[in-house]
Amino acid sequence: MAENRPTVFCDGVTEAQVAHGVARITLAVTGTDGKALPCATLCIPVTQLPALVNGMGNLLRQIEERVRAQMPAPAAEPAAAAPAEGASGAFRFQS
Repeated sequence: MAENRPTVFCDGVTEAQVAHGVARITLAVTGTDGKALPCATLCIPVTQLPALVNGMGNLLRQIEERVRAQMPAPAAEPAAAAPAEGASGAFRFQS
């Protein structure tokens, strides 16, 4: 049976609050006028918040490592580098 999970895109956070042991984080997207518009609320038990934040920090470090690895080494003369076979701007991380 295929999984049915909603996908939410956000490019910011507009509000965060804690009530009754649950952190509620309002996610937002930037509208055409440049203002943040709420798009979803992420609810996380406060006891799980440190693990989520640590996981996101680890993800960011992995992304930075991959970006650095894809950057060409400095050369004496600039040359047009062809992308490696099968290379793309997307990659998957495992926790």
